[in-house]
Amino acid sequence: MREDTTPKIEDFFATFRLRKFTKGQILILNGDETDYVYYLKKGSVKEYDVTYRGDEIILNIFKPPAYFPMSLAINKGPNHYIYEAETDIEIRQAPADEVVAFIRANPEVMYELLSRVYRGIDGLLGRMAQLMAGSAKDRLLYELVLEARRFGTIKKNGSCALDVNEKDLGARAGLSRETVSREMNKLKGEDLIVVRSKGILLKDVVALEKKLGQTI
Repeated sequence: MREDTTPKIEDFFATFRLRKFTKGQILILNGDETDYVYYLKKGSVKEYDVTYRGDEIILNIFKPPAYFPMSLAINKGPNHYIYEAETDIEIRQAPADEVVAFIRANPEVMYELLSRVYRGIDGLLGRMAQLMAGSAKDRLLYELVLEARRFGTIKKNGSCALDVNEKDLGARAGLSRETVSREMNKLKGEDLIVVRSKGILLKDVVALEKKLGQTI
């Protein structure tokens, strides 16, 4: 069984000052060179790019206990994306060199980080495959299932409540708000989802996966 490295990681970052950001505040801008790593204690942070048309494309969502941007900390160089507080957040900010030294000194932490990276790569590859060959419906289904598997709690009856809206889904799937709304109505008509004021209820995650034709 893999060792739970969360307590060790929390103890390391606990030595650094706790900071609070409100929803919408920018942590890192594209073009910035950052010397820090952020450890997320509360809330969520989105990593995104903006197209020439001004459309927001969400590349990743970080939720506790994530720490980022590790690519910049390890490889150095300028950042190409924007990191923004998706909700009110609490973070600890640690010097990048100290974080890298900590990871190198703790192989089990490095292994856990690699595991996270490869899970993230698998998600990105799946999204790329849907963008290249999937229909709008498949792209939306993929984002719903991926959200459930990464951040949701799937109940015994197979349902899962997601704290996400149509705008977010469109930004992640590269679809317009109108397209997302149209495809969501189709899924509602098939009794697969319920759209609520605080998010979306997936009635049966496995059924959605089968409809998509793959398991994430």
